[in-house]
Amino acid sequence: MNLPTQLDVKGAPNCWQCLHFAVSWDPKLPYACKLMGFKSRGAPSLEVLRADGRPCRGFAAKQALKPAASENGKPVSRLA
Repeated sequence: MNLPTQLDVKGAPNCWQCLHFAVSWDPKLPYACKLMGFKSRGAPSLEVLRADGRPCRGFAAKQALKPAASENGKPVSRLA
């Protein structure tokens, strides 16, 4: 699987890597930007680029999860 970079093909930030990105409950508008408070049919960053002509300025990269450690220091499965 090829993971996307921070910027997608059109120059807008990749919403899937943004802290403010959310998937909404609305099937007609499945994606949301929590920072700007709107839902859209496509990636919110593309909607911002389309409306403003500039890339989204609210992009904040998600932080990677640290693996959980047990008392003895060995990694613990999150599924167990």
